[in-house]
Amino acid sequence: MTTDQIILFAIFLVVFVFLIWGRWRYDLVAFTALLSGVVLGVVPSDRAFDGFGHPATMVVALVLVVSAGLVRSGAVQLITRTLIDSSRPLGWHIATMGSVGAVFSGFMNNVAALALLMPVDIQTARKAGRNAGLSLMPLSFATILGGMVTLIGTPPNIIIATFREDRLGESFAMFDFAPVGAVAALAGLVFIGTVGWRLIPQRDGEASAGENLMEKARYVAELTVPGESEVVGRKIRDLHETEEETDAAVIGLVRDGKRRFGRSRNATLRAGDVLVLDATPEALDEFRTALRLGFSDTEREDKLDAAGEGLELLEVVVPEQSRITGKTAQSIGLSWRQQTILMGISRKGRELTSQVRKAVVHPGDILLLLVPAGRENDVTEWLGCLPLAERGLKVTKQDKTWLAIGIFAAAVAVASFGYISVPVALGIVVALFLIMRIVPISEVYEHVEWPVVVLLGSMIPLGTALEEAGGTALVANALTGLTGGFPAWAILAILMAVTMTLSDVLNNTATTIVAAPVAMEIADTLGANPDPFLMAVAVAASCAFLTPIGHKNNTLILGPGGYAFGDYWRMGLPLEGLVIGVSVPMILLVWPL
Repeated sequence: MTTDQIILFAIFLVVFVFLIWGRWRYDLVAFTALLSGVVLGVVPSDRAFDGFGHPATMVVALVLVVSAGLVRSGAVQLITRTLIDSSRPLGWHIATMGSVGAVFSGFMNNVAALALLMPVDIQTARKAGRNAGLSLMPLSFATILGGMVTLIGTPPNIIIATFREDRLGESFAMFDFAPVGAVAALAGLVFIGTVGWRLIPQRDGEASAGENLMEKARYVAELTVPGESEVVGRKIRDLHETEEETDAAVIGLVRDGKRRFGRSRNATLRAGDVLVLDATPEALDEFRTALRLGFSDTEREDKLDAAGEGLELLEVVVPEQSRITGKTAQSIGLSWRQQTILMGISRKGRELTSQVRKAVVHPGDILLLLVPAGRENDVTEWLGCLPLAERGLKVTKQDKTWLAIGIFAAAVAVASFGYISVPVALGIVVALFLIMRIVPISEVYEHVEWPVVVLLGSMIPLGTALEEAGGTALVANALTGLTGGFPAWAILAILMAVTMTLSDVLNNTATTIVAAPVAMEIADTLGANPDPFLMAVAVAASCAFLTPIGHKNNTLILGPGGYAFGDYWRMGLPLEGLVIGVSVPMILLVWPL
């Protein structure tokens, strides 16, 4: 290997390690890697930021704004209200929600599709009296599957299309992915709706019939002992009867800013102490009322100037790009900026070892917030979280529903027939949405997922450098050497399996950027048509079903669904195998070697 190849492979190895580790956000890791490549001389300095102007980067940004416009106009809600019925049997509900989610994610970002439908699914589960965990994972997987059908449905398709244009002079068109993607998605939806959801593990203590997720989510929360409280001078163990009556458990004590464990139940309570509880929102409020406890310490309560308006308890899910992800409620100024108190955190698989307001919040956490009445939407939007109740975060412009649908449909049509390129068509849609005030211009940049833009802009130059240095040819030659004498279908299946494995632990965007040049090199080595290999990468990179970290949709449902890390593979592993089994013959049929 040459020096440049060694340096680039080392950079990619470090990137993969840090992405899997997850200690630092992926955009920071990617941008640091890009700058390292420039400093080490393997990425030309005059081309270091070419990725930020790349068509793939622009399309990903524009799709998110278009998605927001379709939601704001009421176009998506119109469809969901028409099709969703809580009285259906669970299998039919999963099939219906999955189909709606798959169709939505074909024409809008699949993360946005799940963010829109997740509250609907939870609310439907509540009305039907069943555990939302039975349907949230199928919905997440369905939105991932639906993104494979069109060019704009998921970032891997966009990257593959632009990569093909760079290498072969012509991009994949809007619906070139449909013959393979639609068949794979349909097969996956049938599996999810008939067999897959039955593989989701159900544990003792999870919500049963007549109970719903919101009622069963338990939080680590805090209540303050005011000076006039009757518990002053009593030991924590003396509160046992109230704990039993309200189903709230005192699990710790905070005194003088320090949390006490172990023998805290023998501690005598003083004014200003903070009780740490494990409770549902209802139990927490009952416990507080019974013992006349306060919502927060004195400093935070003084800042919560909402007594005259009334207070509301609000439950929200934390997505990866939330304002509070990786931070604490205290560090973002939640109390003084939004007059809101973080009451509790519900977190699967991790213990909370610090005060709630000082606890670092992770993606998938569910937060219990105390907010001034009437400000629930404002606080949720400011945090960038998703509500656990069916609640619109924006005022829907219902008078512009059909206008938004018409503009978007026209853009899809002209792009599909090749009159204008997809980035230009989406750019026109965004411009018209702004002119028609379907999306307020003041909000347009809020809808762009900037960390993904930075990830793409940083990884594309590194991928190009690796390809130009001959690194991808080395990987391709090694893979073809290992599969020497294998039939074409076997090579495609192995390529898909390797790509899926990477996508299960890495961001699917990064996986595609690395795997696309390898697919092209394999085709060149075999003297075959590169399209089947590129299509195999596009499908496989989208299918991350084994872990909650492989795709953002899987992370979003982790807390609300009450899942553990190891729950995903039970339905995800056979689903990935099914996708490979269906996709390989379809690829060879539609894109012959």
